[in-house]
Amino acid sequence: MRGICGLFVLLAGSALLTAAEPAKKDAPLNRLAKESSPYLLQHANNPVDWFPWGPEAFEKARKEKKLVFLSIGYSACHWCHVMEKESFSNAAVAKILNEHFVCIKVDREERPDIDDLYMTALNLMGSRGGWPLSMFMMPDGKPIIGGTYWPREDREVDGNKVNGFLSVLGIMIDLKAKKPDDLQKQADSFAEATSESMMRASRGAALVPIERELVRAGVVGMREDLDPKYGGMGSAARKFVGTKFPMPPTLKFLLAEAAGSKDKELNALLTLTLEKMAEGGIYDHVDGGFHRYSTERTWTVPHFEKMLYDNAQLVELYSLAYRLDPKPLYSKVVRDTLGFVRQELTAPGGAFYSALDADSDGKEGAYYVWTSAELDAALENKSDIFVFKAAYGGSFNPNFEENTYILKPQRDFAEIAKEQKITGAELDAKLIALRSRLKRVRDKRNKPLLDTKILTSWNGQMIAGYAVAGTTFKEPKYVESAARAADFLLAHAKDKDGRLMRSTVGGERPEAKIAATLEDYTYFVYGLLQLHAATAEPRWLREAVRLSDEMVKYFSDEREGGFYFTAGDREKLFARGKNHTDGVQPSPNAQAANNFVLLAAATEDAKYRALAEKTAYQFARVMKANPSAVPGLLSVVSTLLDSAAKEVPKKIELPSGGLGLSKSDTVVKSAIEVGAVADGRLPVRVTLTIDRAYHLYANPVGNRMLIPSTTVLSFSRGGKPVEAAIVYPKGDLEEDQFTGDYRIYKGTLVLTALVDAADAKGLEAAIRVSACNDKGCLQPATIRLAADAK
Repeated sequence: MRGICGLFVLLAGSALLTAAEPAKKDAPLNRLAKESSPYLLQHANNPVDWFPWGPEAFEKARKEKKLVFLSIGYSACHWCHVMEKESFSNAAVAKILNEHFVCIKVDREERPDIDDLYMTALNLMGSRGGWPLSMFMMPDGKPIIGGTYWPREDREVDGNKVNGFLSVLGIMIDLKAKKPDDLQKQADSFAEATSESMMRASRGAALVPIERELVRAGVVGMREDLDPKYGGMGSAARKFVGTKFPMPPTLKFLLAEAAGSKDKELNALLTLTLEKMAEGGIYDHVDGGFHRYSTERTWTVPHFEKMLYDNAQLVELYSLAYRLDPKPLYSKVVRDTLGFVRQELTAPGGAFYSALDADSDGKEGAYYVWTSAELDAALENKSDIFVFKAAYGGSFNPNFEENTYILKPQRDFAEIAKEQKITGAELDAKLIALRSRLKRVRDKRNKPLLDTKILTSWNGQMIAGYAVAGTTFKEPKYVESAARAADFLLAHAKDKDGRLMRSTVGGERPEAKIAATLEDYTYFVYGLLQLHAATAEPRWLREAVRLSDEMVKYFSDEREGGFYFTAGDREKLFARGKNHTDGVQPSPNAQAANNFVLLAAATEDAKYRALAEKTAYQFARVMKANPSAVPGLLSVVSTLLDSAAKEVPKKIELPSGGLGLSKSDTVVKSAIEVGAVADGRLPVRVTLTIDRAYHLYANPVGNRMLIPSTTVLSFSRGGKPVEAAIVYPKGDLEEDQFTGDYRIYKGTLVLTALVDAADAKGLEAAIRVSACNDKGCLQPATIRLAADAK
């Protein structure tokens, strides 16, 4: 890998052009004109000869022996727009791309499986990732090298030259001509590493016990990352400087744990977070709804796109918070956000659109921000202007760029009411009227692009949000909105065989396209379960059961447990992973496990609890190693522990029937030799022959996480323990960046012991073993051998 990567530095000056030609305005439409994704259609008039993802593009690359250039983005992506304008709309850049590469455009929201695959590869290449995701690949789809946004021309940053896109293209063309074999080797290496990375964290099932300590460790870790001044998840090590995302899965988990443990300090941090987000610039105080994330610590300056999934989850989060602490602010946030969703993101058939762009008129945030003069013109009355600016800003120190304001509460409204000699209620009524006036003015501006894709997964989250809000605030209209969307998906988001599909487009005749992923099943089922909880209508539960069973059939890993992100009978990419870590959305495996818990309670069918436990065990290793990354799974564990039988209140035993795996003793042959008693001690020699495809964990194993899987020899007589001095070999050292280094036994293992032989009759040796390989582990087993003295 290093040889090729190093050439990027050596060839950094080999730009193909010194000047760039503008694209012709009358350029013909390319293949993307036949697509339905608004993002792909944005590129339909590029001079680049774009292909949508599919066999046609890869067949062309194979036939013409060209590299593939893959560009992944989404409609609300600001830097995607920038690269499109700078490079993909440029005729000279397009000429190079068309002559030397086969170019593929992907909407990451339509194909999260492709995005996840190549984002994993990009991370392994040493990049933090982001969008647009730009990747050069072999004709078989294996990744060579990639990046994110590249400016068209070279730039100098801090005295160092940074390659522009033209230079990068020149480098790749040179490498293809001079070192094609090295490119293939690098692609093979990255493909193997990507596949390993996508599966590695989910291996090791049944090694770690599922107990309350996992949940406690998660709470401690996440609590440390809660900003004590402005709320929200950040990095204490970096003093919480930098971007902040709302992170609903984490906040939802912590909210439940704080309530269950009555942890006042944690609850105070969560209250601070909810209040600061609702009072920040990340929230749209004119029209309701949340922007994507805050670009800095205080929640003031957002990245302005509005995503359905953010608003869906935050509606649910603030509704749940209101149940615990009925603050008027929480109610206002939910009602205003749902008002925004109803007006801007609801399709005629009742389902929900995907997103509003961040940009309008070629500028990010132009639709949302105000100059002081614009506020004066919109509000007109001097008294109104004074009151509004006192409440929301607009007079001093612009907070966005040089002369514009992102509106957000500036002072305690009670103080303003006192100054104005009016009641708080009167001030609230006045501000509502003034915000409505600003909304009418803002509605006349050019609106950001609306992404009209109807994604099954995100709609499932919005159905859940509406249903939970309807129950919380006793609003039938919210539940009705959830039901309309659910009916739409059940009627239209399916193929001719009735299988669930991911994306639905079109007006009077909706058309479903693209096979559903695991998140489509799990998020939609969760929405149906919340709708059933809100209405008690059997049909919603029936559909949740049907879709869950369908999901288990097509997505489950029956051998090791857990669920793949893509169905086993659909398109095969070069790697297939099991998504388990939460980000701004819950991992599909966590959502699946949570759904099983809810289904077990609603149907009283024990198989769903067993599925929840089996899924939890699959990811026990990552819960132990990095609990802060898996709040969704920890939430499932917490619920399972709370509902476990009284005799095992702190631990869940391995599910009945295990994980569907063979037991470890099936790959280990054993023999025992017993010597003659001398000085009251019995010498015993136990030999274990381990199948060459497996290993056992050494004693000591050298890694706290793997202590439960350590190989242990013990002796008993008549069921009572017998003292023995046992010698264990050291074992081979295995280096593991994920879990930490540990030691293992391979091949033939010999254990020796001197056993107390006060009564040599009826002695039994027991060897506890856990057999594993790089793909996973078998069920632990105990091998028992008679050890009577001669």
